Amino acid sequence: MRKTGKAILAAVMCLYLAEPFATARAQSTQPEAALKTGGHAVTAHGTPKYGPDFQHFDYVNPDAPKGGEIKLATYGSFDSLNPFILRGSTAAGASLPFDTLTVESGDEVLTRYGLLAETITVAEDRSWVRFTLRPQARFHDGAPVTADDVVWSFETLRDKGHPLYRTYYADVTKAEKTGERTVTFTFRDGGNPELPVIMGQLPVLPKHVFEGNGSGVRDFASTTLDPIVGSGPYRIVEVQPGRSLVFERVQDWWAKDLPVNRGRYNFDRIRFDYYRDLDVVFEAFKAGAIDFRVEHSSKNWVTGYDVPAVRDGHIVREEIKHQDPQGMQAFVFNSRRPVFADRKVREALNYLFDYEWTRANLSYGLFQRTKSFFSNSELASTGLPSPEELKLLEPFRGKVPEQVFTKPFEPPQTDGSGNIRPNLRTALSLLKEAGWELKGNKLLNAKTGEPMRFEILLVQPDMDRIVQPFVRNLERAGIEAAIRVVDTAQYQNRIDRYDFDMVIQRILQSTSPGNEQRDYWQAARADQPGSRNLAGIKDPVVDALIDKVIQAPDRESLITATRALDRVLLWGWYVIPQWHDDVRRVAYWNRFSHPAVAPKYGLAFTDTWWVDPDKNAKLANTARRAAP
Repeated sequence: MRKTGKAILAAVMCLYLAEPFATARAQSTQPEAALKTGGHAVTAHGTPKYGPDFQHFDYVNPDAPKGGEIKLATYGSFDSLNPFILRGSTAAGASLPFDTLTVESGDEVLTRYGLLAETITVAEDRSWVRFTLRPQARFHDGAPVTADDVVWSFETLRDKGHPLYRTYYADVTKAEKTGERTVTFTFRDGGNPELPVIMGQLPVLPKHVFEGNGSGVRDFASTTLDPIVGSGPYRIVEVQPGRSLVFERVQDWWAKDLPVNRGRYNFDRIRFDYYRDLDVVFEAFKAGAIDFRVEHSSKNWVTGYDVPAVRDGHIVREEIKHQDPQGMQAFVFNSRRPVFADRKVREALNYLFDYEWTRANLSYGLFQRTKSFFSNSELASTGLPSPEELKLLEPFRGKVPEQVFTKPFEPPQTDGSGNIRPNLRTALSLLKEAGWELKGNKLLNAKTGEPMRFEILLVQPDMDRIVQPFVRNLERAGIEAAIRVVDTAQYQNRIDRYDFDMVIQRILQSTSPGNEQRDYWQAARADQPGSRNLAGIKDPVVDALIDKVIQAPDRESLITATRALDRVLLWGWYVIPQWHDDVRRVAYWNRFSHPAVAPKYGLAFTDTWWVDPDKNAKLANTARRAAP
């Protein structure tokens, strides 16, 4: 299960923060068929960790002081404050002003606790879920959050929002007001145990702002640089289009004293500044213009922090272990393009990426090779299929590569010396089988005589140093590959329209995959603008396995189905895997503190850290003494 929003571009530019299957059952809408799942929480599998009387999450400091401003950096530009539509480049943090029906726990899988919702009731057959709103819930303009707002938000997101919402809510047949403060969502059947949790993710928007009377009425489907009224912990107070924006903590936020929010949202102001050059971002951080960064560059981490501020302890570098699934960072083939339509071509080009040399020479020995679309999690396939996986895969024998059954997936390897001659021979052999011939120094299509050429589209200029050695290896096989770097607006537009040959993407995954897998891989999404099926996968086997993931009745079944899906995707050679890590490398000016216990999932910097008054004063005094 994934959060909605424009995750594709955000994944590329992470510069801050940074058993048997259930059968369909008859729907029931009678109260006596309902099962209270704790009332205060909802989970897809198992029991919520925190009981109805819990006081705060374990990974927060409930006594953390409030105050201070933090300055963060992001890359590119923005032209919209509406994070719910396809159009435009959405500003960083644009979801902060909006509350959802429930809030996730950072140390559990697929469990959410009531936020706008005071109680949550799930049908015993999971054919519907009912949310009763808290009477004190208010939008920032003072208007109450109502059941009508919830129904309107669902219908508007589904009909006018980003296309992924239609996929996400595909199995929801009805949303209706069933009480003064109650909304019931009815499902197509009870075979999707994730749906009650998914509906808890619904952001609730103010119907009166978009459908009220007067000149102030907003068009939901349009981009806007005017802040949208929300009900969340922050509101937008300053906007410099394309350059910066500032969020201010809502002092009288209606939900500030709820147990789910104690110790959270501690900064008074959060500022995002936009930069067009990543080297400038790094220098701005070292100069104190930025407070905090997640370091994604191995070169910077190893060589870039030998500066007085680090040696004197004014800048802290910290490695934080995490259990977040890392998904798949990779070169992604656009299989819609004829040049990449053949699986053998995609496999051949995998042999020309020298990961071992790249890791040793460009990544300073950091990171791990990615071998799964669900890396760093129990969901990743390993070894040969288990007996349980084989039960799912056997019906598709002959429709998927035989290696799915006979070989553990391993990306091609080299000895790290830079000599890829053995891999080059293998690649050329596969390309010949696919109808390509090396004549002179050119790889030509045996039928048409056309050379193999394609473009690698980038949005981060610093990735050029990773791509250039790959391009040189492609040239050795007679392939013409060009690198093109574009700005964020162009990149997002081309990604949304699938106007690319190859891109570098990080395909994010959650601890509990579900409905969002349709948006990633389903054939029906391959040609729908704005989906996350960037590779253009159209495979009925993949579609069938996605259904198995979504319908998994328990955690064990979910793991089995996800691993089976992972194997089929891997052996389709839709990507050239790169790397991931189980450590977050962060650097920050020494004015912050954070809880002793970190959440299992997520960094939670803007969520659970705080400005430490003593550290902040000490740092300020040091700066004054150093001033001329």
